[in-house]
Amino acid sequence: MKEMIDQTPDTEITLAQPTDPPPSRWSLLRKTPRAVNALPFYWRLTLLYTTLFLIALLIIGVGVHFAAEQSLYAGVQNDLTSATQQVLAILNAVGLQSMRTTSGELELYLNRDFIQLFTNRNIGAQFFRSDGILVSSTPNLAYYSLPLPSEAFQLRQNGETSLTIVREINGVQVKSLITPVVLRNGNQIGFLQVSRPLDDVSHTLQLLQRILIGGGLIAVVVTALGAMYVSKRALRPIEQITLTAQSIVRAEDLGRRIPEPVQQDELRQLTVTINELLSRLEQLFSTQQRFVADVSHELRTPLTAMQGNLEVLERGAGADPELLKEIIGDMRRETARLIRMVNDLLLLAQSETRVALRYDPVELDTLLLEVFRELRPLAGQVRLRIGAEDQILVYGDRDRIKQALLNLGVNALQYTPPGGMVVLGLERYQQFACLSVADTGVGINEAERDRIFDRFYRVDRSRSRHSGGAGLGLSIVKWVAEAHGGYVTVASEVGRGSTFAMYLPLPADTTTPAAG
Repeated sequence: MKEMIDQTPDTEITLAQPTDPPPSRWSLLRKTPRAVNALPFYWRLTLLYTTLFLIALLIIGVGVHFAAEQSLYAGVQNDLTSATQQVLAILNAVGLQSMRTTSGELELYLNRDFIQLFTNRNIGAQFFRSDGILVSSTPNLAYYSLPLPSEAFQLRQNGETSLTIVREINGVQVKSLITPVVLRNGNQIGFLQVSRPLDDVSHTLQLLQRILIGGGLIAVVVTALGAMYVSKRALRPIEQITLTAQSIVRAEDLGRRIPEPVQQDELRQLTVTINELLSRLEQLFSTQQRFVADVSHELRTPLTAMQGNLEVLERGAGADPELLKEIIGDMRRETARLIRMVNDLLLLAQSETRVALRYDPVELDTLLLEVFRELRPLAGQVRLRIGAEDQILVYGDRDRIKQALLNLGVNALQYTPPGGMVVLGLERYQQFACLSVADTGVGINEAERDRIFDRFYRVDRSRSRHSGGAGLGLSIVKWVAEAHGGYVTVASEVGRGSTFAMYLPLPADTTTPAAG
């Protein structure tokens, strides 16, 4: 064994590398692209319409062929029945019932009168004796052999009066109706077999099949072409809408609009909806740009003031106690302004994220007195009063309602000149509690009245910036009122003052809190 190993030539031994298992049929199916979904939409519509039309055409074609076949075979059966009745009527009319049943007389009678009296080119009649031997037949069957089927001998035993049978003779389908011929005394003298070839019926059905198949193919082709044309024509406005929307996106021009179709249909509704969406996006984009610009501007003002104070301190102003005190006071005011602005921005951001508010009992008369006491040090030379004060209980977030009322009070004090008056009020109005703040300030003109609740909007930018406002207070008031299910109104006249009213819904049952 060792010698055999030593004599074995050097060969490189390689280990079989593990191979990945063959993909399963499910994985192949998962990786196979769906060719139908890759087709354009109008192709899919064409395939759908053509398929539905083809299915309907097949159902109609099968129904028509079946109805025609049943009608033709029913007509053949009626012809055989009528011919049988006609032959029996002829036999009875010429004295079949009084005839003696000897075979010679029967053959003589049938060969003379029966052949002469009954003639029908499409239907052949045969008379067989009771033992199945042919006695006589019509001339059109002279060269054809239509034997009597063996089932005919069982008719009387089975209690049947006739037998219908279809046979193939010399490659031709033949339908026969066999009827026993019985005399009045009950003696059966033979069988009457009336036959009709079915070649004309077969030719008619074949012709009908060719017409249905050929006409169906033409109809399917015409339908497919028509469906393709109609689909492309119907989808052409959508293609134009898509191209226009793509050009708007690529050009970043939200001011453009898609031309609206003249027809009052679904495409017009789609175009109107897309244009409304573009208008909304343009408005939101403009609001975002204005928001960023206003925030940057509002933050830059206090930061610039703080940087200037720091530069003054760096130059040695700290050695002067009075100047140091003044600088520290300015920095505190600017810092407080920044804190208020950041808090307001955070509150507005929470409003957009649908943060749930607390729903606790709130005594609005007590809240009004607290706001009055907090606003009194800020009034200065403006007279601050309390007007109507009802005792009203609502359910909501006490801190948010107080903040909204403080914002209204601060806004009124800022825009009221010295010697003017600000009146806080609380009263019931229908199913709402009305918190009002009226002032005798400068007022708001009608053009700006609808925009005062927008963020960073100020009627008088220089005045509000000087007093520390950032244009966020009224936005917070509107959000607080709407978050509680209420609303805010404003009535103003230039030179005579303004009245802001915040309406909060009253609870349906004052004994139980309202649902949040």
